[in-house]
Amino acid sequence: MCHPGVSVGVFLSVFMCFWLYLGLQKRKLIKAKQSFFEHNGGVIPQQQMRGAAGGGGAGFKIFSEEELKKATNNFAVDQILGRGGHGIVYRGVLEDKTIVAIKKSKMMEATETKEFAREMLILSQINHRNVVKLQGCCLEVEVPMLVYEYVSNGTLYHYIHGGEGPDTNKALDTRLRIAAESAEALSYMHLSASPPILHGDVKTANILLDGSLTAKVSDFGASKLEPSDEAEIATLVQGTCGYLDPEYLMTCQLTDKSDVYSFWRPSTRALDREEGALL
Repeated sequence: MCHPGVSVGVFLSVFMCFWLYLGLQKRKLIKAKQSFFEHNGGVIPQQQMRGAAGGGGAGFKIFSEEELKKATNNFAVDQILGRGGHGIVYRGVLEDKTIVAIKKSKMMEATETKEFAREMLILSQINHRNVVKLQGCCLEVEVPMLVYEYVSNGTLYHYIHGGEGPDTNKALDTRLRIAAESAEALSYMHLSASPPILHGDVKTANILLDGSLTAKVSDFGASKLEPSDEAEIATLVQGTCGYLDPEYLMTCQLTDKSDVYSFWRPSTRALDREEGALL
């Protein structure tokens, strides 16, 4: 028989090894999260938040991965609000009971990640009633997650075509107002934001409606900041077929005119409720 002292010694040795292993794994996880945070440009919003208390980005928060997991019940399938070309959007409830929409984007190229923090910071400073408000982000993961205000009545697409829209009696004055509000949002982004923001994927599925059917332009996955000079670098064409500006398709250069062209379809859909295969 083994001496009791030997058994206790073996147990303590195993326990210590296990404890050291857990400690090592925890340090690796912390290091990985810090690496992702820095790679995703987390230092920039941190500095901005310290130096601009009460500024345009007031209320913007950097969330931890655990906070967003808890808010979405570990990103449960039944919390999915929608899927798009740029990622999946989940419904989440924060600690203070605020309902939010959390976007988990698809993998980004290194060149896209490089500009992510700057674009995110500018979007966080947008304060227009017809643009979905960016409330925060999570940068300690491989692909950053964005936290937006929750808009309760779905998309303009569903409103127009029946779907999950809240009202089947779509009065002309309501549809006119939705079109006008969407135009105001784009005008603000093009003319008042600094630098101007080009949406890049204007369509009925990217215009949300709140409880009073107020339009909210959303989904900035294809957005670009307008360059300060004329030497624009051609980029990979993004957006939805049928809504894309022919000139953008030929030149690969996104401009404010591209957004105006794309807006033509949602505005006509809002007015005449034309059925079609496009989203």
